[in-house]
Amino acid sequence: MFNRFVTMLAWLAAILFVVAGIMLTYEVAARYFFVNPTIWAAELSQGCLIWGALIASPWCLRERRHIRITAVIGHLPRSGRIVADVFAMAAVAVFSSIVGAYGWKIFHESFVRGRTTGSMLDLPIWIVELAVPFGFAVLFIQSLIEVLRAARGEIVAEGEHE
Repeated sequence: MFNRFVTMLAWLAAILFVVAGIMLTYEVAARYFFVNPTIWAAELSQGCLIWGALIASPWCLRERRHIRITAVIGHLPRSGRIVADVFAMAAVAVFSSIVGAYGWKIFHESFVRGRTTGSMLDLPIWIVELAVPFGFAVLFIQSLIEVLRAARGEIVAEGEHE
């Protein structure tokens, strides 16, 4: 069930990245070819990119598509790689919980105070800020799942990435 949710978020992130690309392409064309820039493209595309990056992170972690430095770990025996993987995923869980908690405070304060972006669109800033606690909460759960997977020895052996 959670795997499906993470996969759905990854697809949504991909769509948000495409939408951001379309908006920015339109903005460039409007600005440079028609000398008529938009007031919305940059701000909305930023929101798409922020949400996209944060909701794609759990999928990247699950699929081991994140950056890994294996100069030392690659030389360890399998048991050492398992211990290192458990430690790394636990560190991601701790980091995610801290960032998510602070992100929630920032989001909540903006929501309560009615803060806006201050741009011509003047959108509520909490819409973008909500991406931080949401994204890191899902990443936290995924990192706990990865701790369990690593502890069971379900790690990707070096060189098996596609």
